[in-house]
Amino acid sequence: MNHPHPAAALIRLLDGFSEWTGRLISWLTLFMVVATFVVVVMRYVFEQGNIALQESVVYMHSFVFLLGAAYTLKHDGHVRVDIIYRPLGEKGKAIINLIGTLFLLLPVCIFLFWISWEYVATSWSLKEGSQEAGGIAYRYVLKSALLAMPAMMVLQGIAELLRSLLVLTGKAHLPPAEEEHAL
Repeated sequence: MNHPHPAAALIRLLDGFSEWTGRLISWLTLFMVVATFVVVVMRYVFEQGNIALQESVVYMHSFVFLLGAAYTLKHDGHVRVDIIYRPLGEKGKAIINLIGTLFLLLPVCIFLFWISWEYVATSWSLKEGSQEAGGIAYRYVLKSALLAMPAMMVLQGIAELLRSLLVLTGKAHLPPAEEEHAL
């Protein structure tokens, strides 16, 4: 009986987390459309404004962009020089993924987390809210996404790193191209 490599369980766990959070966060795109529609109708039909509702669209957009990044990485949706990557074999792709994760993704995410820490901590200590009267009183929650994004990217980066190592040692295969971009 062929037992999966122990790293495969961790990869599944990390992939599952990115998948779950990405699918959950994706619902915010629907809410953004609805909120934007309501803002427009309120403004141009009823000549009324709602600062908190307008700010909520910015919050949702920020969360989709920042908290959906790990999901995008999991589904191989980030920018890459495909002219070089696409024709490579499985091990060549694994080497590119390994080098990119070790020397680009992880250092950049660690730096982003480190450089954002004090900024976010200060916002929390002040319980920073909107600068606009009637705005959302929880700007510190929005700024927390600046820490959540690199943390989530590091977790998915670990999964990508382990997957590449398993491919290079012949203990796993990269997902086929059609599965990489499927929802």
